[in-house]
Formats: sequence, structure tokens, C-alpha cells
Amino acid sequence: MMDWSKLKQEMKAAATALGIDDIGVASADPFVTLKQRLIRHRELGRESGFEEPDLDRRTNPALLFEDPQSIIAIAIAYPSKLVDPPKSEPGERRGIMARSAWGEDYHHVLRDRLAKLESWLKERVPGTRVESMVDTGALSDRAVAERAGIGWSAKNCAIISPKLGSWIYLGEMITNLPLPPDVPVTEGCGSCTKCIDACPTGALVGPGELNAKRCISFVTQTKDMVSDEFMRKIGNRLYGCDTCQVVCPVNRGKNWTHQPELQPDNELAKPLLVPLLEMGNRQFKEAYGRTSSAWRGRKPIQRNAVIALGNFKDASAIPHLIKVLRDDPRPVLRGTAAWSLGRIGGAEAACALREALNNEQDEVALSAISEAVKSLEVPIRDCEFPL
Repeated sequence: MMDWSKLKQEMKAAATALGIDDIGVASADPFVTLKQRLIRHRELGRESGFEEPDLDRRTNPALLFEDPQSIIAIAIAYPSKLVDPPKSEPGERRGIMARSAWGEDYHHVLRDRLAKLESWLKERVPGTRVESMVDTGALSDRAVAERAGIGWSAKNCAIISPKLGSWIYLGEMITNLPLPPDVPVTEGCGSCTKCIDACPTGALVGPGELNAKRCISFVTQTKDMVSDEFMRKIGNRLYGCDTCQVVCPVNRGKNWTHQPELQPDNELAKPLLVPLLEMGNRQFKEAYGRTSSAWRGRKPIQRNAVIALGNFKDASAIPHLIKVLRDDPRPVLRGTAAWSLGRIGGAEAACALREALNNEQDEVALSAISEAVKSLEVPIRDCEFPL
């Protein structure tokens, strides 16, 4: 008869050789408390829209896998610091990618590790069945990781590992192996509220409660026009937001450099903004296709680059923004360029906006241009075209 406790111990001992930083085991029981939280989350309109819509599938492993016996959770740590990062300077302004997008797409990395773990299990237990998932699966990675003892559910909604902090990617596999479950971590955030206090938009509406629609990480991944409030809050973020993790005391001094696929290329992690505006689809895929930031395509990142240039208020960006305003075929990019030109201001920006106001046909872009013109402090009567 198989000694399941021994197998679990051997599996955990093999983690490092499999490229996994932590392994835990959870029961495959329904996540009853989570379901109630998700129902309330939906009723309050706080979903991002990227989630699995079926709450039963999100919370009941038996709907995803025949006769589930346990769920194996894994964690892989990623870097939090750039070595000798390039400087953002006048005339050469740079944006920043969230740390989760610095290296190779973590979906691929975790799937590779889960596949290795699956092979390891099948070598020892013929007839092993598993269903692996990473991020885009139906189950909540964080709920599984919390139950499996990987870490505790923090006030910023991340899982914090006592040894790795929150700079971790999570994945899991449902299995027919009756592995004994681990004990959840009893540590917590205590009275600390640094993440809630630092959230740029107040998206953390309470401990462990996130209004995803106000989260900068979500906003940077949308494809439509962004409100003035959020454009100002985005700063120079091109994809994602790390603020709530950066300020977390548990993460202080933690920087994981041992996973080769996850190490950053500085020029991709902190790229020059103007060249981003000029990238075609092929160039974008060649540069960013291997990272997790590419899943929404180039449009959101280029829009965010336009926003960043406006927030820097660097007048050297005006000719590049005018080119977007006049020539870009995408109304959202033209409207966003108008916002940035209005934010930078000056006679050249004012004249370009007035010209665009006369020529723009799209309602979304036209509305943004009109608002940008209203924000100007420079008279536009001296422009070289009819008013």
C-alpha cells in the first residue's frame, strides 16, 4: 500500500530539483467561504472581467476534475530589483513594467514546472491523473495556495510566503492522489496597513478587499480610453502595478535571482517611451512576445506610453505626441495623445490640438481633444490654420 505521507515528503524534497521553490498540498473540498466572498465581490461590481465567470467552477474542484482527492500548489519566486537600471532622463524618458512581466511569461514557466512535477508523480504512482492550471484556470490560485500552506492571504490580496514574501507566481494541479493536506500558515499582516495606505487609487477598499476596476494593474491592461483621474495615477507604468508589494515590510530585502527564465532584460523592463510609440506589431511581438505583458497586444502598452509622456511633462515629447494625434489610426491613441499634449501644454501643443479639433471624426477621440483644449493655458489664436 502506498504511503501517501512519505510520497508527499519526497515530493517536497524534490522541489528544488524540479525548479519549484515551494510545494504545498490542499484538500479538494469546495471553497465555501471563498464563494460567499466572490458573490459579494460581484454584487458590489468589483470584478475585473478577466476572471472565470462561473463561481461554482471557481470554487468547486469536483466540477473540473472527476473525483478529486487533493490539490498540489506550487510557488516560484521572481526578482524584485533591476541591476544597474537605466535612468529616465529629459529627452529619454522611460516607462516601467511590473515585476511579473520582467522575464519569460510566467504561465509558460509554471506550466513547465507543473509538467515536470506531473512526470515525477507518474513515475512513482502509475495511474496518476492531474489537471494543472496557472492564473487562467478556473480555480483561485491564491485560495488554493492559502489552503495548501504556501502563505497567508494578505491585506493587499496577495499571498505572502513567510520565506519568499509575495514575489511569487502560483500554480496548482488537482489530482486523484489522496495526499494529506498541509496546515495553513498562521502568520498574518497584523496591524500593518502600508499597502492599503499606499494604493494609488484606493482600490484596496479594505483588508483583503480589492475593487479590481480601480486597480492600476487592471487599468493598464484595458484597451479603451482611461479617465483623467487614472491617467494621472498611472504615472509611467506601462503594465501592472507593484506599489502594494513594494511597500510591504515582509518583502524588504527579498530579491530572487535563481530562476534563469525570470531574470529581466533592463531595456524591456524599463524601456524608452518614444520608441514604443513607433513599434509595429511584428517589432512588438519580437521584443515582448515572450513576456506576460504581451497577452493584451501592443495597444494598451502604447497607450500607457503616451500617458507616461504626458505625466513627465517633457516638452521634447511634443513632436512625437503630435504625430500620434495626427496619424495613428486608433482613436484611443489619438485621444490619449491629446490628453498628454494638454498636460504638457505650450503653443506647439495648443496649435496641434486645435487642428485636431477641426479634423477629428471619431467621437471618443474628439471628446478627449475637446477636454485637452479646455485645459490649455496658452492661447491658440495664432495657429497657422483657419479657426
